[in-house]
Amino acid sequence: MEIRPAIKGQYRASLKMLRQTIEVCPEDVWVSGTHPRTFWRIAYHAVFYAHLYLMQNEAAFQPREKDRPGVTNLWGENPVVEPYSKSDLLTHLDSIDGMVDPMIDSLDLDTADSGFDWYPNFAKLDHVLLSIRHIQGHVGQLSELLFAHGIETDWVARVPRT
Repeated sequence: MEIRPAIKGQYRASLKMLRQTIEVCPEDVWVSGTHPRTFWRIAYHAVFYAHLYLMQNEAAFQPREKDRPGVTNLWGENPVVEPYSKSDLLTHLDSIDGMVDPMIDSLDLDTADSGFDWYPNFAKLDHVLLSIRHIQGHVGQLSELLFAHGIETDWVARVPRT
C-alpha cells in the first residue's frame, strides 16, 4: 500500500475543516478571546504551521511577506497586533492546499530526521502525521469556540485528489 495518497487526503481534509472554521466565524468571534489565544490567532497559528510543516525541514520554508514575527505563538509574551483578515487566511489556505500533492510527493519520508530541531529524534513520517494532528487539534479548539456561539461545522473524512 502506498502511504502518500492517504497522507495527502488526510492533510487536505484537515485543511478543509480548518477552512470551515474560518469561513463560518462571525467577525465578533474572530477577534474574541484572551490574548494571545484569540480566535483569529489560533487560526493563523494553525495555517502558518500547516505551511511550515509541509517542508522537508525548516531551512526549506519561505515565509510569506505578510507573516509577522511572534504572531504564531499562542503562549508567553506576544505582541498585540492587528488581526489577520479571514480572507487573508483563506487565501493562504488555498496556497497551502495547492502545495499538498507536490510537497508530500517530494518529502523523504524514510529519514529519521523531522527537519525541525524542536522535534529531535523524530522521523519525518511521524512528523507528517503530527502535522495533520496539529491542524486537527486547533480545528477542534476553533470548532468548540464556534459551537459555544451556536455554530456547527462539518466533519470531513477525506479529500481525494482533484
